[in-house]
Amino acid sequence: MAGFHQSAPAPVNITMVAHPSITLLIDLSEGDGLVYDAHGSHGRGSVVAGLLPGEVRAGGWVGQCLQIRLSPIMASAVFGASAELSGTVVRLDEVWGRETEQFEDRLRTAASWDERFAVAMDLLGRRLDAHRPVEPELSYVWRRTIHSRGLMQVDRLAEETGWSRKRLWSRFRSQLGITPKRAAQLVRFDHAAHLLAAGHAPARAAAASGYVDQSHLHREVKAFTGTTPTVLAAAPWLAIDDLAWPASTHNNSRVWV
Repeated sequence: MAGFHQSAPAPVNITMVAHPSITLLIDLSEGDGLVYDAHGSHGRGSVVAGLLPGEVRAGGWVGQCLQIRLSPIMASAVFGASAELSGTVVRLDEVWGRETEQFEDRLRTAASWDERFAVAMDLLGRRLDAHRPVEPELSYVWRRTIHSRGLMQVDRLAEETGWSRKRLWSRFRSQLGITPKRAAQLVRFDHAAHLLAAGHAPARAAAASGYVDQSHLHREVKAFTGTTPTVLAAAPWLAIDDLAWPASTHNNSRVWV
């Protein structure tokens, strides 16, 4: 999780880049608050963006915002049905109901960002305790997918779990809201996107991320973002991402002001 403070209205909206997580943007602003635009619909307030949400723009707010990223494994346990979130953007209160307002109020009145992180961890922990976790085989496959940066073959993952490919595909899709192959593609894309944002040339980023060639990377970037690797490399969302979750830190939270 990361905390953000905006002292003046954002001059432009910031488009989210596809990421292998369920993303919560919790609006802690007073007044009009966070504005978001997704799939042609507009709204204000706290929002949840599922895996592969497509184009989502957020901005226009003055104040503070807490961003929380949950892996599909954690999201399934926290929300109880992550499959319903995949590819969607919904208001937080549509998922958490009446508990949302109390949660936001506790975060707003907290004396520091550390206290806010603690409040969020407490709520997430209680929701984890209240829901059934996903099957351990799926947790294992997700970890292997992340650690391999999306380069593990589905057949091999199925073999390692002792499941058939068909069973793995079915359980993964029903409990995590995405297929194993699509998950691997998303994780691989995320690695390449951060290499591009770090200044690596497309050809080098493609080779380091396991793409056949630069053209392959170009097609994948186009499919995920509708842009080119050059445009993606300059995406404000990735610049913020690097500041909020620097690769060199081992902390699970960071404040960016």
